[in-house]
Amino acid sequence: MNLNVITPSTTDELLKAITEYQDKNFRFGAGCTDLLVELKKEPIEGLTVINLAQLTDDHFTSITSSSEEVRIGALVTAHKIATNFDLQSKFPVLSEAANKHGSRQVRQVATIGGNLCTASPAGDMACALVALQAQCEILATDESLRTIPISQFFIDVRKTDLKKNEILRSVIIPSNNGSNKTHSNFIKVGIRRSMECAVVSLAYHILTDENDRITHAGIAIGSAAPTIKFTTSACEYLVGKNLSAIATSESEEFAAKVLEHASPISDIRGSAWYRKQVLSNISKSIFEHQ
Repeated sequence: MNLNVITPSTTDELLKAITEYQDKNFRFGAGCTDLLVELKKEPIEGLTVINLAQLTDDHFTSITSSSEEVRIGALVTAHKIATNFDLQSKFPVLSEAANKHGSRQVRQVATIGGNLCTASPAGDMACALVALQAQCEILATDESLRTIPISQFFIDVRKTDLKKNEILRSVIIPSNNGSNKTHSNFIKVGIRRSMECAVVSLAYHILTDENDRITHAGIAIGSAAPTIKFTTSACEYLVGKNLSAIATSESEEFAAKVLEHASPISDIRGSAWYRKQVLSNISKSIFEHQ
């Protein structure tokens, strides 16, 4: 396979490279944990890889926090996300998803931007970010920026809203202002205990007040539809309920509302029926020990 690699170190160099290759076949690479597997399966002759690993722009490489939001650069690795104290405190669902992403070696190089732009319905960090209702900040070659909800970023299986002259620069997560307590986690069910794509996954981020009443709920499901889904009706159902007093009938109703958003397929890792059964069970399990 004839492969051309370009390694920009500044944003100006990056945008220049994207502009120069608009009429050619190119891909972005950072950790390349997905890209190398893809190219091994289906080599692409004449492909140019724009290697982002040496990019120094803080917008791409850093985690920054303010009272309103947390920004995570697209090149931040799963390891940095899993071990960042601020993220562990504010958004446990994202830290847990990052910690379950592949092996320890993969987490050292795999980036959050790569996990999003691969647009797999089984994306771990992507599922957590959908539950958190994150925003995607997108940079174009004319240096303009646009920001869209992550739910609009995923178009179909392995297809995003990115144009050929654009690149994902960062992810923005709104802070939990005014909330008394956070209940947040990522549940992943696979054939093996580690280093496995999810047969089905569920990310939840629930906020409660001082009386344990649910003030906000963000629930997302992975490997259950062509794209990761935010379960709007299930989230709306929870708001106002006492989290520590959810009845069995209520947890079953909640699980049924989660399944309204699921349209799984049958494949080598599990049947559609199995995925729905597991999704129902893990949906109900989030109310245990709260």
